[in-house]
Amino acid sequence: MPIQLSQKEKSLLMDQRTHEETCVDKYTKYANQAQDAQLKQLFNSYSAQEQEHLNTINQLLIGQVPNMGGQQGQGQQAQNQQQTAGNQAQTTSTVQGNYNQEDAKLCKDMLMTEKYVSGAYDTAVFEFRDTNVRQVLNHIQKEEQQHGEGIFQYMQSQGMYQVQ
Repeated sequence: MPIQLSQKEKSLLMDQRTHEETCVDKYTKYANQAQDAQLKQLFNSYSAQEQEHLNTINQLLIGQVPNMGGQQGQGQQAQNQQQTAGNQAQTTSTVQGNYNQEDAKLCKDMLMTEKYVSGAYDTAVFEFRDTNVRQVLNHIQKEEQQHGEGIFQYMQSQGMYQVQ
């Protein structure tokens, strides 16, 4: 049964669509620019997940609440890939602080982007009337947070991010 979205809900979804389009574009572009193979893999994985988010938002905009079953499996797969990439980076980075400065810039930008996008989802979740839509948006937000965590873990393992 199609859902009826309020004007505010449509507006929020259109904003999220723009955010997801930006994430897909940035991850794709940055995967091509990254020097480190593990970072390329991480960014390519996140680009694919952001495309799924975009597809989900487009479904919501036409009044369909998607089944999140398949995406949850992909989300777990991407999370496993980010942990593997972080673990590999820890074993291959023998000198802390000896990292590619351009890769660090890409990571910093994507970490900042993920923080912003996650916050935007947080606001949207509270603005929707339909519980199923809230759950879908909450699921996407969780994956955005996992992207941020994966980038943080990569950066920390490479000496790009020092926790004070």
